Amino acid sequence: MSESQNPPVIDYEGSDYQTSFWEEGGRAYEDQVEAAALAKLLPASGEMLLELGAGAGRNTPRYAGYRRVVLLDYSLTQLQQAQARLGQNDRYTYVAANIYHLPFREGIFDTATMIRVLHHMADAPLALRQIRRVLHTGSAFILEFANKQNIKAILRYWFRRQDWNPFSREAVEFAALNFDFHPAAVREWLDQAGFEVQRQLTVSHFRIGLLKRLLPTSLLVSLDSAIQFTGQWWQLTPSVFVASQAIGDTPRPEKALAVESAALFCCPACGTDLVFEKANSLSCSSCNRSWPVLNGIFDFREA
Repeated sequence: MSESQNPPVIDYEGSDYQTSFWEEGGRAYEDQVEAAALAKLLPASGEMLLELGAGAGRNTPRYAGYRRVVLLDYSLTQLQQAQARLGQNDRYTYVAANIYHLPFREGIFDTATMIRVLHHMADAPLALRQIRRVLHTGSAFILEFANKQNIKAILRYWFRRQDWNPFSREAVEFAALNFDFHPAAVREWLDQAGFEVQRQLTVSHFRIGLLKRLLPTSLLVSLDSAIQFTGQWWQLTPSVFVASQAIGDTPRPEKALAVESAALFCCPACGTDLVFEKANSLSCSSCNRSWPVLNGIFDFREA
């Protein structure tokens, strides 16, 4: 894993990922089993939720119990697609930023989710530490990751169809900035970042093209949902969901903060609270940096 404070990031700018992968890519099964896992793990309600790697907002409607949702993605165009789907209103705040340099005040969020994002993290421990910083003690964190110790990888290894060992703890980069992780390594990183793992679910047990063609999606989803609980004992599926809680001493800010105000943000470069310089930009009084607000999207990508 990278030791730099500026690891490389993957950018979905200009991508039609939501349409080509999810809506037209035959991923209805994957989408629905992830929704089932999220429903099992996510607290039913809360004040402010941070959705890391929100993309075009595929999962955002599933956070209906939260009064405010902050959608964060590195891609401006993905957030524009989310705006088009969800609308521009006081409930949603759109933030273009780097997960390694989150532009939020310490302890501001009640809940955070990161689904189908960790596998792009060249320095996953650093990303997890940043997420812990913006959660207060007792906050919930729902994480999904790509599991290197899945049945297909194990069989390929046993039959000498792949060189890398699915049982070893190091990450495997199967494509540029696409990583599979060992479940034990992810749990260790969460512990080191200040999270206590509470529950694990295994997801996408039947992610096999033939099964998806032969059997109704509703049946596969029902079967998958019924056995996701086995993730408490073993993790052999390509996708694993982990529910954890922020521990340690990070107090929640005393005053409820309006997500449309600058009070939500701190400078990602030096940590100073930000103020509106103009209606369309935020500025830092300490390091004199400023960040634009582009058609309702707070843009911190140059941090």
